Amino acid sequence: MFHQFKKFVRNLTPRFVLSSYHYTMAAFAAKIYSNPSEKLIIVGVTGTNGKSTTANLIAKIFEEAGMKTAVTSTVNFKIGENDKLNDLKMTMPGRFFLQKFLSDAVKENCKVAVIESSSEGVLQHRHIGIHYDAMVFTNLTPEHLQAHGGFENYKNSKIEYFKNLEKLIQKTIDGKKIPKIIAYNFDDEHGKDFAKFRVDQIISFGNSELAKVRGTDLKILPAGIIFKVQNIDFRLNLKGKFDFYNALAAVALCSGYGIDLGTAKTALEKISVIPGRMEVIDNDKGFTVVVDYAPEPESLNQLYATVKLWQKNKIIHLLGSTGGGRDIARRKILGNIAGKNADMVVVTNEDPYDDDPTQIIHDVADGAVEVGKVIKTNLFREPDRRKAIAKALSFAQKNDLVLITGKGSEQKMAVKGGYIPWDDRQVVIEELKKL
Repeated sequence: MFHQFKKFVRNLTPRFVLSSYHYTMAAFAAKIYSNPSEKLIIVGVTGTNGKSTTANLIAKIFEEAGMKTAVTSTVNFKIGENDKLNDLKMTMPGRFFLQKFLSDAVKENCKVAVIESSSEGVLQHRHIGIHYDAMVFTNLTPEHLQAHGGFENYKNSKIEYFKNLEKLIQKTIDGKKIPKIIAYNFDDEHGKDFAKFRVDQIISFGNSELAKVRGTDLKILPAGIIFKVQNIDFRLNLKGKFDFYNALAAVALCSGYGIDLGTAKTALEKISVIPGRMEVIDNDKGFTVVVDYAPEPESLNQLYATVKLWQKNKIIHLLGSTGGGRDIARRKILGNIAGKNADMVVVTNEDPYDDDPTQIIHDVADGAVEVGKVIKTNLFREPDRRKAIAKALSFAQKNDLVLITGKGSEQKMAVKGGYIPWDDRQVVIEELKKL
C-alpha cells in the first residue's frame, strides 16, 4: 500500500517540483550533519556492474595502506571494523542516511569513504552535498532504462557524477591537498566518455596495451582468478572475469593516492568472498551451489562465462526478474540466457513490488521456451521462492552446479504492500538440511 501511495504522489507531482525537493533535502542534510564529506577522501564508484565489489576492494586496499575506511554499497555498510549487510534494499541510500553515515565515519576517525553511486541517486540529487574527490567507472550496459527514459539518459546520469567532480574545488585535509582522480575502464566502449573531465589524474585500466594499469595473463579457475599487473602475480579468491576488472579498477584508483602494487596485492589476496557475489554455499551433498546477484542480462552472461570454465555435470539455474518499474524487456532476455546455458531452469519470484508476479514469471519462462526449454520437463515455474529453491536443489546430483541468481545477499524481498525478510543464502542452507 505504501509503495502504491508513493507512486501515486510521484505521478501527481510535477517533475521540476520533485527535483527541487530532492536537491533541497540533500543540501539540508549535508548542513544538518556539518558537511562531513569535507573531512574525508570520498571515492565514488559508478557503472552498471561490479560497483559493490569494486567499492569493497578499494576499501580493502586503503585499509592495507593504513587508512581507516568506510563503505556504502548494495552489499554492505561498513565503518572501520563495523561491517553489516545492507538491509535497506537501496544501492545509494537517502541523503540523511548518507550524511549521518559520513558523520559517523568522521567520528570513528576514518580517512576514506567509498560510496557506490547509482544513476538513480543522481535523479534524486543524492550526490549533492557530498564532496567527491574521485570517481571510478566500471562499465556500462543497458539497465534501468524505463526509469531514465532510454540508454543515453541512463549514461548521462552517470556522467553527471564526473561533471560534478570536475566542478568541485580541490579539497585540503590536514594541510594536504587531495588530488581529484578519475579511474575508468579502458576496455569498455563507453569508457572514453567518462575520461573527458579536467581533474588532477585520469587513470585507465583494462587488458588493452594502452591501459595505464594493465592486467594480463588472466586465468579463471574454480578456486579464483590469477592475473598479472606489471609482472606481479595476483591470486584472488574472487571467481569471475568481471572480478578481474573490479580488481584492476581498485588497483588503478588507489595508485592515484600513492598506494603501491605490493600493498594492493596483499590486500586483495586477503578477501575470501564478497557476500552474494559468486558466493559458494558449502554443503556435503556432492554438488556445488552458487548464490549470485546477476539481476540483468550482461551480469548473467558474465556469470556463465565464468562457470562454463568449471568442471561440472548439469547446470540447474533458479532465477526471476524484478518488478517495480524496472525494465520489462529484460525478463525474456534473462529467460533466453538461462534457457541456452542451463540444463534445467526454475523460474520464481524475485522482487515483484506491486507488479503481477505471475506475469513476471511467465515472461521469464517464455524466454526460456523460445530457446527450446519445455515446461514441466526442464523448465519449471514456482512462485514461492523457497519452494523453488528446494525444487532446484532436489534436481541436483553429484558434480552438478546449482545457480541461484537475482538477489545475492539482499536482506529483503519487495512484494505488494511492502517488504518481507529474505536471504537466498540462508534459505539455501535451510533447504539443503532438509534434503
